[in-house]
Amino acid sequence: MDMTSIDLTPFWVSFKLAFLTTLILLIISIPMAYFLSNYKGKFKSIIESIVSLPIVLPPTVLGYYLLIGFSKVSDNLAFTFKGILIASIIYSFPFMFNPILSAIENFDKSLIEASYSLKKTKFQTLKSVILPNIKPAIFTGIVIAFGHTIGEFGVVLMVGGSIDGVTKVASIAIYDYTETLDYNLANIYSAILLLFSFVILFIVNFINRRMNVYKNL
Repeated sequence: MDMTSIDLTPFWVSFKLAFLTTLILLIISIPMAYFLSNYKGKFKSIIESIVSLPIVLPPTVLGYYLLIGFSKVSDNLAFTFKGILIASIIYSFPFMFNPILSAIENFDKSLIEASYSLKKTKFQTLKSVILPNIKPAIFTGIVIAFGHTIGEFGVVLMVGGSIDGVTKVASIAIYDYTETLDYNLANIYSAILLLFSFVILFIVNFINRRMNVYKNL
C-alpha cells in the first residue's frame, strides 16, 4: 500500500489532544502538587485516592459517568473535541501529578527552609528553588501523560465516539479498521503507535537512569 494514501487525520487529532491535555495538566499539576505536599489535614489520603482513581478505574466506567454528566449540561460536551479533552485531562491527571508530587515531597527540606530564611515567599521558593531541581520528574510526567493520552481508547470512545476529524483518534481508527476487516491499515496504524510507545518508554528510562547517575555523583 502507498503510505501517502493513508489518512493521517486520526494521528493529528491524537497529537492535538495529547498536546493540549499535557499542557493543561502541567499548568494545574504543579500548584496542586505543591499545595498537597504542604497539606497535613485529615483529608489528604482521600484527596490522593481520588487523584489516583483513574489509574485503577476502568476507562469505560469513567467515560460512562462523564458521558452522563456531559449530557446534563446546557452546552452538551458529548461527542465533541472539547468533551474528549476534558475526559483526557481527568483520565491522565495522575500520570502527570504523581511524579511531580513525589518529587516535591522528597525534596531536600533544608533548601526550602534556607529559602524561607532569606525572606522568600512560597511562590518564589517554588519557582526558584524547587522547580529547577525537580526537572527530571516534571519531564517524566510530561512524557508519560503525553504518551498515555496518545494511547487512550475507552474514555475517548465513550465520550467522543468516532467522528472523523473531531474525535476519531488513532486508537479508535485501529478499532474501526479491525471492525471492517481492513487488517492492512490496522497493522500500519498499530505499528506506528507501537513505535511511538517504545520511544516514550525509552525516553522515560533514559531520564530515570540519568537522574540516578546524577544522584550518585
